[in-house]
Amino acid sequence: MAGKSKKSFEDSLKELDGVINELENGELSLEDSIVKYEKAVELIEQCNKILENAQGKLKKIKEGIEGPEESDFE
Repeated sequence: MAGKSKKSFEDSLKELDGVINELENGELSLEDSIVKYEKAVELIEQCNKILENAQGKLKKIKEGIEGPEESDFE
């Protein structure tokens, strides 16, 4: 994915939904299905990275308000 512009979570999810619909339609050739599957995996990884980043930001905000959690010291 190097060199590609970053999409928003919503854009990636919308594109993923479209790819899934194409795969479920059953009208693609095997080769096209594999290409679409690879694209779906790429989009899922991108969405997961965005969610992990958001979770990290929320954790920092929460820690700033409440202080570090006890589990952070275990």
